[in-house]
Amino acid sequence: MKSLFTVFFLFVLQLFSAQEDVYANGVFGFEENKGQKIFSNWTRVRQEPKVDAQIVDSLQTNQQILILQKDENILKLGERRSNWYKISYQKGEQTAEGYIWGGNLCVGYRNKNGYDFLFGLSKTETKKDKASGENFKQNIASIKVLEGNALIDEVFFETGQGEELSYGTFTIESNHKLQNVELTLKAMVSGEACGIASYDQYVLFKDKKLITLPKLTNVGDADVYYHSESFVFPNDKGGIPNAFIFKMEEMEKDEKDREKKKHSSKTYLWDGNSYKLK
Repeated sequence: MKSLFTVFFLFVLQLFSAQEDVYANGVFGFEENKGQKIFSNWTRVRQEPKVDAQIVDSLQTNQQILILQKDENILKLGERRSNWYKISYQKGEQTAEGYIWGGNLCVGYRNKNGYDFLFGLSKTETKKDKASGENFKQNIASIKVLEGNALIDEVFFETGQGEELSYGTFTIESNHKLQNVELTLKAMVSGEACGIASYDQYVLFKDKKLITLPKLTNVGDADVYYHSESFVFPNDKGGIPNAFIFKMEEMEKDEKDREKKKHSSKTYLWDGNSYKLK
């Protein structure tokens, strides 16, 4: 009887654990009746919202589609979780429909100066923690630049996972007065709760090439603790020509509610083609 109870308890525990794991990352929450773009090349269109359903088509990166309906089925690939979506799209002169996994769609996309810039989550890789030596799963994002249907360049960078992917933004900024830079892209993912980190990734665009800057991390817990990272560009107050400055500020309150602050900064020199630490 005791063994039977143990088996039943473990079954219930596994059931609840499985239920807790089934949620979609907020960055893949797309609105119905809104346009979107395909991020992953050769995205499979299926007859039904499940991974073993018949494949009816495949779509290329930058293909414009329309979100018709969000399905309740959620698929997890690596550390990415998303609903399936029923979509429609143009195929020649006809309109076709089917289901795709939301993780293959852009988190954000922009068009500027005749180029299409796409931001999305590409894959999950296994990494090793330098301190503990243990393996962990790391989401890898990327930004692509296309001219028409031709991929011009793509850069990859580490990004958040789990609650750190509650929402994302993708914007185009000025060149910040950096020599030879046409424009600056900024991709961000973040959580919605205290203690959940957000990540900012700046990417420079010049001569049809993408150049990633060091990733910025920001996290805070009410008024007890915060860690803030930012860049000061040449066109910002305190900026200097042909360089950008990394600034970090950290605050933590002790047991007597006294603030302890830390500051640090380092300067990266920009020569019009690449940067290096001063």
